[in-house]
Amino acid sequence: MTRIRKDIPFVSILLVGINVVVFFITLRSEYILSGEGFLGVYEVLQKGEYGRLITSMFLHADLEHLFNNMLILLFLGAMLEKEIGHLLLWVVYMLSGFVGSMVSMGMQIVTNDYYYSLGASGAVFGLDGLLLAIVVFAGKRFPDITPQRVLGMLLLSLYSGMRSGGIDNAAHAGGLIGGFLLGMIVCFILYRKDRRTTSEY
Repeated sequence: MTRIRKDIPFVSILLVGINVVVFFITLRSEYILSGEGFLGVYEVLQKGEYGRLITSMFLHADLEHLFNNMLILLFLGAMLEKEIGHLLLWVVYMLSGFVGSMVSMGMQIVTNDYYYSLGASGAVFGLDGLLLAIVVFAGKRFPDITPQRVLGMLLLSLYSGMRSGGIDNAAHAGGLIGGFLLGMIVCFILYRKDRRTTSEY
């Protein structure tokens, strides 16, 4: 029973469920759709609405936006959750999304180009960064997935975002970097014993 429960991606399913429920709630709420919960520099820094750094991660512009993010979250999240566990998957996802939000705001300030931002993409890119860290530092965990393949996928995704309008590429890059750095920590925590064992004679 314990093995079965470990193999069920509870956190990935929960995150998808939260995003879907919030999306359909927003369809019926003009208050939220008018901007409440979106990531905005003025609202966060001037009005002190720091919760937007998190709430914006669970809001989506339309059904296509939601579907694209949730599809990746479900499949990639389930694979990673089985490898690193429920708690670490939750931590990496949430912190990556937070880092993505912070980088997005920082870029807006630097470029003096302000806009509202929303979506789970930063957190989802964080999972991509986590996967990259694992295949780089503990590649035997996913022997069929090479760093080159992951890097190619990430570069293609980032390039596609830069070619499209209305995409918060700073949040994508921030989430990716955050996920990779957190992934390095995860690898140190989970796989250091394996590395030590292989170096002993």
